[in-house]
Amino acid sequence: MITVEALREFGVDTEKGLALCMGNEALYLRLVGSVPTEKRFDDLSRAIDEGDLDAAFEAAHALKGVLGNLSLTPLYEKASQITELLRSRTDADYKKLMEELISAKDTLTDICK
Repeated sequence: MITVEALREFGVDTEKGLALCMGNEALYLRLVGSVPTEKRFDDLSRAIDEGDLDAAFEAAHALKGVLGNLSLTPLYEKASQITELLRSRTDADYKKLMEELISAKDTLTDICK
């Protein structure tokens, strides 16, 4: 079961995330619990696989916003890295970066069970 303590142990800035939800722990946990099914993970992965850097940037940027608003630091840092590389059109191994992001998402998914 998802708990604030489990999120803290994962590296989430729960104080900041809870503040955004005006201290409403139930709301915060519900919002965090919805992240593993966020469709932008799939959108980003698909765009990277297809080599569509414009669509990948849009998906990564939107995902970064969601993750940042909830202060999901381990995922936010990965999404930020991908977003900035895509913004500057840097030649990078996006599939490897995506694997790292998905690995962090999988850890969050386990926490949310």
